[in-house]
Amino acid sequence: MPVEEFVAGWVSGALGLFLGHPFDTIKVRLQSQDKYRGIVDCAVQIYRHESAYCLAPFDLIKVRLQNQTEPRRKQSNLQPRYRGPLHCMTSIVQKEGPQGLLRGAGTLMLRDTPTLGVYFVTYEWICRQNTPKDQNPSSATVLVAGGIAGINSWITATPLDVIKCRMQMDGMKGRVYQGVLDCMVSSVRKEGPGVFFKGLIINSARAFPVNAVTFLSYEYLLRWWG
Repeated sequence: MPVEEFVAGWVSGALGLFLGHPFDTIKVRLQSQDKYRGIVDCAVQIYRHESAYCLAPFDLIKVRLQNQTEPRRKQSNLQPRYRGPLHCMTSIVQKEGPQGLLRGAGTLMLRDTPTLGVYFVTYEWICRQNTPKDQNPSSATVLVAGGIAGINSWITATPLDVIKCRMQMDGMKGRVYQGVLDCMVSSVRKEGPGVFFKGLIINSARAFPVNAVTFLSYEYLLRWWG
């Protein structure tokens, strides 16, 4: 077997497993448990109750790396705190313990729970308002609905997203906040209520195209499989 075929088969197989695993998880849950009302309900419950603690370590590492301001140039005397994602993870565990990887997980869950509702309700409402009965929404409708749904979700999420990021950065230079409420109160005292909407513009600018394409892909895949 040529090396190219082996590599192509390995990569495509790995990609298939990666993309298929979430669907396989839902399939197994539906087959083995009777507490779900269907596919969507199963997916939403898994996300709400389990994703925050699964995603929290990755989100924490992302935030720490994005906040790293030391230059990477070799001639600089300042060395980066983290040399990459793996080094960031091991450093957090060494300095803050394994629980350090879950820093901000509770706030992440508080952020995402209402945001998901706003996200899907907005999309469905816009599609229904702009689509004749018994017809599929047009591509333009899907793009606009997905984009607006993304923006609305970030309007809802941004206040707690700010707090989440501050809680995640809290462990780098000693503990500053005693909890979520203390972080909120301290932030407002120092920067005013506007602090809760820091990053909203860039979040919205990113959300529209990303979610427009996401929903368009989703709709076309459903039609293709149907």
